[in-house]
Amino acid sequence: MSNNDKTLRIDVVDVGCISSPPDTTLLTALEAANINIHYHCREGFCGACRTKLIEGEVEYTTDPLAFIDDDEILPCCCVALCPLKIKVPL
Repeated sequence: MSNNDKTLRIDVVDVGCISSPPDTTLLTALEAANINIHYHCREGFCGACRTKLIEGEVEYTTDPLAFIDDDEILPCCCVALCPLKIKVPL
């Protein structure tokens, strides 16, 4: 089984759990699960999708230009490397 055949568990605090293919951005996975998250650029420029990362590790597909704290991620331009626990602004 290749890495692209696996899905990773994403625990979204106050919402529930979703699955994300490892080659799909978190924003795309959240949208596919009908979880509304504020965004504008989809490329890491604006920071509108800023989300708290509680557990896990992500990899950026594009280096974000928006300022984020050490415990934050930009779902529009990152993929999960392992199961995650995140808190999206509702």
